[in-house]
Amino acid sequence: MKLTDNVLRSFRVAKVFRENSDKINCFDFSSNGETIISSSDDDSLVLYDCQEGKPKRTLYSKKYGVDLIRYTHAANTVVYSSNKIDDTIRYLSLHDNKYIRYFPGHNKRVTSLSMSPVDDTFISGSLDKTIRLWDLRSPNCQGLMHLQGKPVCSFDPEGLIFAFKLTGPFATFKLQYDRTCEWTGLKFSNDGKLILLSTNGGALRILDAFKGAVLHSFGGYNNSKSVTLEASFTPDSQFVMIGSEDGKIHVWNAESGMKVALLDGKHTGPITCLQFNPKFMTFASACSNMVSVDYLMIAS
Repeated sequence: MKLTDNVLRSFRVAKVFRENSDKINCFDFSSNGETIISSSDDDSLVLYDCQEGKPKRTLYSKKYGVDLIRYTHAANTVVYSSNKIDDTIRYLSLHDNKYIRYFPGHNKRVTSLSMSPVDDTFISGSLDKTIRLWDLRSPNCQGLMHLQGKPVCSFDPEGLIFAFKLTGPFATFKLQYDRTCEWTGLKFSNDGKLILLSTNGGALRILDAFKGAVLHSFGGYNNSKSVTLEASFTPDSQFVMIGSEDGKIHVWNAESGMKVALLDGKHTGPITCLQFNPKFMTFASACSNMVSVDYLMIAS
């Protein structure tokens, strides 16, 4: 089924999961869309079955804590950043709950973590003002970039690195900077044509990925407490979504810039995490609860 304005307006909450006792920091869908894994301030990693719509397993990282989390290319392994003891990134087997490798190097909190879509490399950005390039097969940092401020970085669909506030090997875009808020997220659309910049204020921007021109700026959602809210493209690159502090989900058409839907996420707090399933007609959002939102067919 193709995503349209009307289809997006028809999405409704399917299930609410209350597996966590504290805020969910991050979650990530597996590439096949069959599972999703979340990380929380309660030191838990919860694995959900998207097809059956239920939790499968809960693991804990009591000693190190768990902040950002990403699937690797194998659906049974993840990398995640820590928020206790140190800022080492850890490579974990979900099958037997054992660490495969550690990636030490950052000395402050990791704020960006992105797996390459084409190989076993990943990048991380930190409050220590560095971006590091890693390979899952080696604990040693493969590349290091020093920046002037907090980095936000991501891979594009072809595995090329883009990082703002950095003179990169491909292109450098200068944007007018709003000093009332910080840029907190950067994502490429799946077709590689657009870049989505999110902030801890009340505004999003879509850029032309080749020219760097600002195509649209989106606002009108609540974020008075300057919370880091995750914004995402839909898999077809046609729509942009973000949650808000009042539990609502705002959706815009990426081409026209028009708001097409306002959905009630049934959340009790700010929606800090939001992603669309890469394969199925569903998306997930999270505060301290995980919510699955599905397409609801409404008979005419």
